[in-house]
Amino acid sequence: MSPMTLWVGAGLCAAAVTLAIVVVGLVWDHWRRDRMRRDMLERVGPAEERTQEPTAMELFRENPDLAPGRLDAFAELLPRSGDLARLIEQSGLGWRPGRFVLFTLASAVACGAVGYLFTGFWIMALPPAILGATLPWLYVRRCKAKRVAAFEEIFPEAIDLLGRAIRAGHGLSTALRMVADEMGSPLGPEFRRVFEEQKFGLPLEESLNGLADRVDLADVRIFNTGVLIPRAVGGNLAEILDNLARTIRERFTIQRQVRVYTAQGRFTGYLLAVLPVIIGFLIYLLNRDYMSILWAEDVGRVLIAVALLLQIVGFFVIRRIVDIEV
Repeated sequence: MSPMTLWVGAGLCAAAVTLAIVVVGLVWDHWRRDRMRRDMLERVGPAEERTQEPTAMELFRENPDLAPGRLDAFAELLPRSGDLARLIEQSGLGWRPGRFVLFTLASAVACGAVGYLFTGFWIMALPPAILGATLPWLYVRRCKAKRVAAFEEIFPEAIDLLGRAIRAGHGLSTALRMVADEMGSPLGPEFRRVFEEQKFGLPLEESLNGLADRVDLADVRIFNTGVLIPRAVGGNLAEILDNLARTIRERFTIQRQVRVYTAQGRFTGYLLAVLPVIIGFLIYLLNRDYMSILWAEDVGRVLIAVALLLQIVGFFVIRRIVDIEV
């Protein structure tokens, strides 16, 4: 059997293990939720005995903290579990911490299995397993970054709308509802949550602080301060909102200029990441016998694993260098 066949077989085995773990975990999670819903309906009673039919959203609203399972309890034992739950909430994925732990374990097992089957050494399975364990975290971070960027893109328009509503004589609560109705996701649902929370009695300060926790953006905290201070000591809230919207737009301009200046560094990172793969593939096409020694020998497979790991680390280091905060 050729080494290439073994490599493909190792990848397929790892994919099968990952799929099996994820499917079993999701089926068990669905069964537990279905049982929880049936128990809730039994406690509510038959429909003819209820004076008002509860809506599906009232009974079955998805909540990451609702009826935590064993994996959720395990996730709470991890260090900084609160930060993990906050990160998942900021990403907008709707996962519970237990599901994140399930995906992390599945990814670690799959990548570790690939490392062992490819190199034949148990010690070489550890770096791929560690790398695989970070993949769900990187995915959640990526989703959070995309959600924050989408929120930030339309945030100045929302502030302008809020200021115009206040100038027209509407109260702050009504203005928040107008923003929630007019703006799309993810800003609209977040402002609707703020409106509903203060409508049902939660102080506005706590509602806005909750918004700042769910959207990790400095502009939101500045917005909270600009709204709360005039309510406490007086001031022209509409003018403050106009100045804030103009400042955010000016910062967008500076950010785009910085991305232009750092474009060469980002392109260099992409080029250095894919160039070894392309050169190795071209050498394999030109001289297969010469190149096949690299994965036919144990030392060669170890070198390939180490090279891939260093390539990934170098790529993220370059991304970190050119990622300039404004």
